[in-house]
Order: sequence, then structure tokens, then C-alpha cells
Amino acid sequence: MSTKLGEILVRENLITAQQLRETLDFQRENGGRLGSNLVRLGFVSDDVVTAVLSRQYGVPSINLELFQIDKDVIMLISEEVASKYSVLPVSKTGATLTLAMADPTNVFAMDDIKFMTGLNVEPVIASESSIIHAVGKYYSGSTEIDIFDQAIAVEAEKVSTNGKNGHGSKNGKRPEAGKVTDADLDVSLDKFEFGAHEGEDFEVVEDNDEIDLAALARASEDAPVVRLVNVLLVDSLRRGASDIHVEPYEKDFRIRFRIDGVLYDVMHPPMKIRDPLISRLKIMAKLDISEKRLPQDGRIKIKVKIDNRSRELDFRVSTLPTLFGEKVVLRLLDKEKLMLDMTKLGFEQESLDKFKRAISNPYGMVLVTGPTGSGKTNTLYSALQALNTPETNIMTAEDPVEFNLQGINQVQMKEQIGLNFAAALRSFLRQDPNIVLVGEIRDFETAEIAIKAALTGHLVLSTLHTNDAPSTISRLVNMGIEPFLVATSVNIIQAQRLIRRICSSCKEETHVPPEGLVEIGFSAEEAKTLKVYKGRGCQLCNNTGYKGRVGLYEVMEITDELRELIIIGASAMELRRKAIELGMITLRESGLYKLREGITTIEEVVKETVL
Repeated sequence: MSTKLGEILVRENLITAQQLRETLDFQRENGGRLGSNLVRLGFVSDDVVTAVLSRQYGVPSINLELFQIDKDVIMLISEEVASKYSVLPVSKTGATLTLAMADPTNVFAMDDIKFMTGLNVEPVIASESSIIHAVGKYYSGSTEIDIFDQAIAVEAEKVSTNGKNGHGSKNGKRPEAGKVTDADLDVSLDKFEFGAHEGEDFEVVEDNDEIDLAALARASEDAPVVRLVNVLLVDSLRRGASDIHVEPYEKDFRIRFRIDGVLYDVMHPPMKIRDPLISRLKIMAKLDISEKRLPQDGRIKIKVKIDNRSRELDFRVSTLPTLFGEKVVLRLLDKEKLMLDMTKLGFEQESLDKFKRAISNPYGMVLVTGPTGSGKTNTLYSALQALNTPETNIMTAEDPVEFNLQGINQVQMKEQIGLNFAAALRSFLRQDPNIVLVGEIRDFETAEIAIKAALTGHLVLSTLHTNDAPSTISRLVNMGIEPFLVATSVNIIQAQRLIRRICSSCKEETHVPPEGLVEIGFSAEEAKTLKVYKGRGCQLCNNTGYKGRVGLYEVMEITDELRELIIIGASAMELRRKAIELGMITLRESGLYKLREGITTIEEVVKETVL
């Protein structure tokens, strides 16, 4: 095993021949595995070694830090055995035990564990250091309680697979996908062996080869593929992930979760299941599995039972053709996480008062700006919820509609048939609305109609992609809107960002030199007495030190002084200076407020804001 691993690493230019010789010499003197010694000497990372071993043996690799293992499973193997063989039990499904191993070729370890437990053993690969760390964590007698340590019984909606021509097999029908059982959805990992089916049910083909859609659809319904997809969907909920990224590369197949805005590697399944897994996701999202050249969008809806309470989860699915296959991103739309109480979003009280005052006006425009993933939709939904009364007609044009809100008329945009924001907005004005939400102002036509609506007695809420509040004025003028129209129609502009919260379970005070605090915006006097905190890292936050996110808000109320500056064509810098003079709290100042309250860290504030 050692020599072969070394040869692969050299052949793929991951290490040099000289580094391999040095490591082999080190191994002869100190013992241990070649992969571990390469990591110890700093020649490669753990992730590289596990990814290569995964490809070499056709066994999935997993990141143990992102898995919470049940105590009953851990107790199947003693700490002595786990340490002796560098293994860790991950899950038990029926009579099969999934075992994380540093060396998946160690048949002695598998035989011993099979004899001790009476279970069949299926290996997955994890780095030796992560196994050692996990053994220490799980066998140390820790009394920490996993917040997800409850029976999560998940039943996926029966996937209707009868589609139009070209969506499935050559006769135009997809194979019937059966209803997934609770057992299928146990949070577990299985070894994905396709030797018996290779060349019989499916094969990987080049882009210009003919694709056997029937075979590909059948392969996507194979039990290991179905189980892996179910693991991804359920575990994303357990981890609090907002997105799942399924990414094919030339020699690797990677799956990542975005948790609190940061992407983490979860697993590297074998390349053999790349196409079946992606096809499975497309079938569940009711997409065309024969179309691999164009981006597609769809949805997966599953039902979840937690504490005998049933609720629905939506996954928004987007596919994109890349050089080595289709990348799939699933956005988890969990209505339970939608924060509709504005007081809990992170507003400073002064900024919140300004925002509430603006949305309570009978007409005018409220604009929320920021990059993708900064929480704009949540803020607007919160505003709508506050305005949603039986006496009010609220209409929204969204692309896509992320959450269904009771009492609000929501319209999904369909560009391919001509239903865009501008067309929807024109129709809205004939529907006797009080309040109109436009998902995004992207062009002159949409901006013009929105501003006319705001000037004719409607409250209009919308979003733009700008860096801060003052630059939004310049963006509208650059689109072709006359400055006097902007000045008279806009009530308020709010810029926002999302930053990570310090984990409350492992929060501790940290020392920062006063000059460092002055550098980011604190006064010299305040810097001497300010207490700064960070997260040490614990099981609850996956050792990141962060758990959850909070908003930073820059709220620019358009006063008469600012209107005069806008009409005479003042620059964004001049508008910014005047707004600060009038009491606007900037994004950086909002971040400093969060630091004073011990909510976040200096690194998070500096990463998302500028002075």
C-alpha cells in the first residue's frame, strides 16, 4: 500500500520523488503509515491523502468533523480497539456497520471487528489524525449534548417520474422511483460498490458519445446512490447548512456544505457514481436528465418529522454544465429558519426605527442592497410580514419565490415566456395593490416602472446589488433614471451583510492590543477598556468557534438635505459624508456595535466591512 500511494502522489505531481524518499527514510526510523508521515513532514495535507486513497480503493472518503455519531454506534467498539486499528464506527444500518478507517485494506481489523460486533463491516476512508481526534472526542466521556440528537424520521415525497419526451428513457418515460422509507434515510454512509453493475446498468461516456438514458436512470435508482442522496439531504439539515455543492472534477468528485457562510468539505465519493448521483438529484428535482449542455433549475420537496411534528423542506436545485460534468447546487429553504421578527435580525435600535418608519409610509420606495447571500430576502419578508394585514393588498414578483407567505400574492418569474420583473410590475398596477415587492431592479425598464409606482401612491420594496447605501443612488442614475425622480421616490436605502456569531458554548475572552482596536475604528480611550471575545471551538460548532449569523445594517434615510444633493448630482462620497453627518450608522460602525456586545469577532467585521 505505502509504495503504491507514494507512486500515485509522485505521478500526479502532489509530491516530488525526493520528498517521497525523505518520507520513506523517516518511516523506516519512526514507523507509522506513509500517508501520516507525509502529512507530519508537511509535504501534503490530510485531505489530499484521503482523496487519493479514496480513488485508489474505490471507497468514499468522509470528513469526520462534520458528522455527529450516535453514542450507541460508538459503544459497538471499545476505545482500545478503535485506537489499536485507527478506526471509528460511523453508523449502523441493519446488519451493516460503516467503519471509518485510515487503512481500508486492513482485513485483520475488519475481521476482528466483524467477529466482535457480529455485523458486516463496510469501510470508508478518513485521515488518521481525524480518527485519532474523533476517538479522543467520543470516548472521553464528554457530557455535551448534540442538539440534533433526536430521532429525525424523514420521509421523502414520492417522486413522480413520468415526464415529457426526453426526460427519461428513450420512450420518453422515466423509471418509477419508489417511495423512500425511513430506513433508507438513516444518517449513514454505505460503501458504494458498483462492480456488479458496471458495463451492465451504466457506463461513464465522453461528451460526444451516445448516452443511454434508460441505463443512466436505472443507475440513479441503485440503492447506494439513493442512500447517499438521502444522507446529503438529511445531514445538511442536521448540520444547519444553507447550501450543498456537488462538484465534478477531472480526477475528483467533491461534495461540500455551506455552513454559516463558509464552505466545508464533507466527502469525496468515487468517480463511478458521479453521473448516477447527479441524475438522481435531477430526477428528484423533475429536471431533464438528457440535457447536460444547458443550466437547469428545479425544486426538491421533502417532508420531515421532528418530535411528532411534520414540516416540509424545500431544496432549490440549480445545475450548471462545467468542464467535467454538471455541478449541482442545492439551496436549503427551511421556513423554520426564516426570521420574520425584525427586532431579532441584528438592527441597531436607531437603524431599526428608521427602517420601520420608512415601511410605514403609504407610498415611496424602500431599497435593500448587498451581495448574494447577505440576507436581503429575509429582511424584505420581515418587512412584508409586519405590513401583512387583511386591509392590505400585497403583491410580489420574485425569481425564485423562496418561501410561501400566507396572505401575500407571490408571482414566480418565467423569463422564457416573457414574464419578467417589468412585465409583472405592469400587471400588478392593474391589480389594485397597496404594497409591491420587486425581487430585484436589474434594468432601466424595471427601475422606471417601480419609481412610477412609488410616485403614484404605492409602497415599493426591492433590492439592488451595490456595496453600500450611498452608491445605490449613483447606480439608479447610471441606469438612466433622472436624479429628481430618484430623489422624490426613494424613502430609504439599506445596505447589509451577514457575519458569523461567536458560539455561545465555547465563547472566551481574548487579548487584542489597543492599537489593533484603534486601527479598525475604535477610539483610543475605548480601546483600552474594551473586552473582545472569540470562540475556542467545540463539538456544538464543529470546532469553528462560530454558530449562526447576525446582520450588519447601514440605513440611509433620504432626508430633505440628501434630496437636494441628489438633485444636483452629488457623488456617492458626498452623499455618504452628509448621511454620516445626519446620523447614519455605517456597516463598519454596525460591526463595532456587535464587537462591543461580544456577538462576533474582529476577523468577521474586517472581512465584511471597510472603514
